[in-house]
Amino acid sequence: MQRGSDRLSVHRDDEMKHELKGLLRSGHPTRAEEWHDPEPAADDDPEVWSGPVGGLGSPATLERTRLELARHLGRHAFPAKPGELARALRRGNAPGGLVDAVAGLRHGGRYDNVQQLAEALTGGA
Repeated sequence: MQRGSDRLSVHRDDEMKHELKGLLRSGHPTRAEEWHDPEPAADDDPEVWSGPVGGLGSPATLERTRLELARHLGRHAFPAKPGELARALRRGNAPGGLVDAVAGLRHGGRYDNVQQLAEALTGGA
């Protein structure tokens, strides 16, 4: 029997699936012993990305907006007008809120880099 790089047996895989079944179905820990459960996030943990520009009602910061734009736009996209940038964001599978925000910028504008675009989106804040 050739196992290749498998570390666990078929039986152990089934056992692990059975152990996780309750957690996956219920959406909350199902063990009686609390020490088995993962700890919740602390107040001082770094913020995890929570959605498109602005995310969950919080105002969009210049840094967050610039980071999200840089994730989906490369240097080759600049200089460009808002319509061209919105198309590039769609091709890069950017979040819909970000695409809509860029598409909503004034049509006469031209942006040379991500910084200028982020400042236009956030009002320089």
